Amino acid sequence: MSLYDLKGKDLITTCDWTDEEIEYIFKLAEQIKEKHYSGESFKPLLDKSYAMMFFNNSTRTRHSFETGVTQLGGHAQFVRPDTMRLSIDPVPTGKGESIKDTANVLSRFVDGLGIRLIAESVSEFGMANKIIKEFAEHADIPVINMMSELWHPCQALTDIFTLREKEANESLKKKKMVIHWAYSPHARDWASVQETAALGARNGMDVVVAQPDIYDLVPEAVEAGKKYAEMSGGSYEVTNDLDGALEGADYVYPRNWITLDYFEHGKEKEKEIAKDYKDWRFTKERWEKNTGGKAKLMHCMPIDPNNEADVELIDDPEISILYDEAENRLHVQKAILTALMAGKF
Repeated sequence: MSLYDLKGKDLITTCDWTDEEIEYIFKLAEQIKEKHYSGESFKPLLDKSYAMMFFNNSTRTRHSFETGVTQLGGHAQFVRPDTMRLSIDPVPTGKGESIKDTANVLSRFVDGLGIRLIAESVSEFGMANKIIKEFAEHADIPVINMMSELWHPCQALTDIFTLREKEANESLKKKKMVIHWAYSPHARDWASVQETAALGARNGMDVVVAQPDIYDLVPEAVEAGKKYAEMSGGSYEVTNDLDGALEGADYVYPRNWITLDYFEHGKEKEKEIAKDYKDWRFTKERWEKNTGGKAKLMHCMPIDPNNEADVELIDDPEISILYDEAENRLHVQKAILTALMAGKF
């Protein structure tokens, strides 16, 4: 099997990758999933190690990566930064080892490094993404963003891979995906919705981001979505009209996210602000009335039942594709790990 030469490349956001590189991952994921279900052995990471640095808790990301590396013949190391001699303080204090030294040392031990660092663990806007990029700058091994506050490339690649499966691998062009802010008492990062919106537009979809005025996404991400839509023939629209946005939707992604003022006023204030928008929910009534009862429910999970979406929709296998997305994290990430850590063989 001949692989596109992505060995050693970092994955911080899909915005850094070419269309050809992204397409290659989709094709490889499809082949790897086929091997998985046929029982065919596929061990391109034999004797290789992948360090998974989790600053924050995780269900899907940790278990899909750990299982994926094992199935590929390698070893996944679960790393809690608070057990290391590591400091992410931008000002040296003498109390911890620098990112530069940590990245260089890990490069001598392992063959790939994944990092999950989100808003609740940093003090400034963009700081989490910046730290992951700093690791990538100093490491001599591929660094994978397993979620920052800004971007979640593994989730977005999985989302679009899953939608392609649902469309029987036909083009996603002009399929309508509505990503809308949804009420939840959990203040979540922008990462998943921003990257999926941008990658959907890049695949020619008609992407609509519906949100209350106060819940703007990060301008950089919106600009990327609009640029990709123009290039692909899709569209990228931002609206404050939820019901109007849902008209004719093929896929609906109801997800809570924080305001751009999060780092000024903190998480508890975010929860108070959200209470003013409890009607922003994907309900069974909206599914029937606005989408004509045809839209599929998608979500990165964990989903907040009866807040972000009605449990009737979540639990209906004819409507919800949540578990398919969750499973596909395994197959897509196995493709990413194979391409970045194994290269041609």
